[in-house]
Amino acid sequence: MAWGSKSDAAPRTGGSMSFIGAEVSITGNISASGDLHLDGAVQGDIACAALTVGASGQVKGNVLAQRATIAGAVEGAIVATELVIERAARIAGDVSYESISIETGARVDGRLSQKATQSGELKLVSAGGE
Repeated sequence: MAWGSKSDAAPRTGGSMSFIGAEVSITGNISASGDLHLDGAVQGDIACAALTVGASGQVKGNVLAQRATIAGAVEGAIVATELVIERAARIAGDVSYESISIETGARVDGRLSQKATQSGELKLVSAGGE
C-alpha cells in the first residue's frame, strides 16, 4: 500500500494530492487537476479539484474549486460547489457556492451568493447531529 493511501477511500477522479507546507511561499497562479492542501502562502489565483487551506495557510488571490475547506486566510473571491468554512477561517472577498457550511467564529467579509445547482433546484443540507 502506498504512503497516505487508504483502501476504503473514495477513488479520486481529478488526480493526486499535492501539499504546500507552512515553510513554502509561492508567488504566481496555481492550477491543479487534483487536490491541493495548503499550509504555506500563495500570492496568486488557485484552481483545483479540491482545496484545503490549513489554519496556517494564506491565499492572496482568487480560488476556484469543486470542494474547498478553508481554515486559514483568503483575500480574494472564492467560487466552490461545496464550501466548508472552519472557525479559524478569515475570508476577505466574495463567496459563491452551491452548498456551504460556516462554523461559529469564522469571519467572512464579503458577499455570499448561492449558485444555481445543476438541476436548478435548491438542495437541503443536513446540519449534522451536534
